[in-house]
Amino acid sequence: MFIDYVEIEITAGSGGHGCVAFHTEKFIPKGGPDGGDGGHGGSIIAQADRNLRTLLDFRYRRVYRAENGQPGSGGLKTGRSGEDTILRLPVGTIIRDLSSGQVLFDLDRPDVQFVVARGGKGGHGNAYYKSPTNQSPRKAQEGFPGESRKIALELKLLADVGLVGLPNAGKSTILSAFSQARPKIADYPFTTLTPSLGIVKFREYKSCVMADIPGLIEGASDGKGLGHQFLRHIQRTALIVYVIDINDIDIEETRQVLYKELVSFDRQLAARPTVIVVTKIDTVSESDLKDISRELPDDYIYMSAVTRQGARDFLEAIENKLDQQGA
Repeated sequence: MFIDYVEIEITAGSGGHGCVAFHTEKFIPKGGPDGGDGGHGGSIIAQADRNLRTLLDFRYRRVYRAENGQPGSGGLKTGRSGEDTILRLPVGTIIRDLSSGQVLFDLDRPDVQFVVARGGKGGHGNAYYKSPTNQSPRKAQEGFPGESRKIALELKLLADVGLVGLPNAGKSTILSAFSQARPKIADYPFTTLTPSLGIVKFREYKSCVMADIPGLIEGASDGKGLGHQFLRHIQRTALIVYVIDINDIDIEETRQVLYKELVSFDRQLAARPTVIVVTKIDTVSESDLKDISRELPDDYIYMSAVTRQGARDFLEAIENKLDQQGA
């Protein structure tokens, strides 16, 4: 199951209390203070794991705590520090503080770590308070509490290219035709219910990561349909590919609907480079294809992912656009 948004509560460990103790040894009845400090509390640490693709584990467990530090003891012994709790998250996860809405960190590369909640410091033992005027302090410091907060985990897929289109436009067919990804494909709308990623090779040693998100409908940016749940995954892409079925009544109007929904969701997407591909050209005659293409802008690409007609133009357009972006 693909889960890309969860809210959880985290609490770091509290520090251990300092110890009040005095040195005792045969023939030394009045030894000095030797109470040790408490150990530090464990922290909550987020770590990007390249092997994870979903936030599913966090759907069923919503509260995470790190271990408390242990109290100090006599003989100037410091208490053991609490163990950290590691939250292993997919690469591309954004950590947001729920109370302020502030983005705390973006796990945008594998193995990067971020301390989401820091453990409390251990309290000082009475040895710390010894002074020339107080040789036998009988006080120790309590440990400090660890940080606690509620956070949102929001996964945004890391892809070079994002496929955007109406339901059943042929996005999943394109992804399966040019990569090893195997999204569900069927001849009815809303076949794709979760985003899919695939690696598309241009040539030896040169490729890109392509993402297919569920189909959009008019009003998706306001919550209609299924695709609105996954529009966030387009925000990271360097290139947007509009996928339009050649059998649509008005191809140019379809492009405008898709553009409007993306920009309504995030205005910055207006400046994102695009490639427009008209798909399923194997379903119309050559004469109809010529008539349709004469009515559309010259930069539109016509392709059939099934027969591979127009595939070279499609891949070259994507490669050139990515090269221009330095992606």
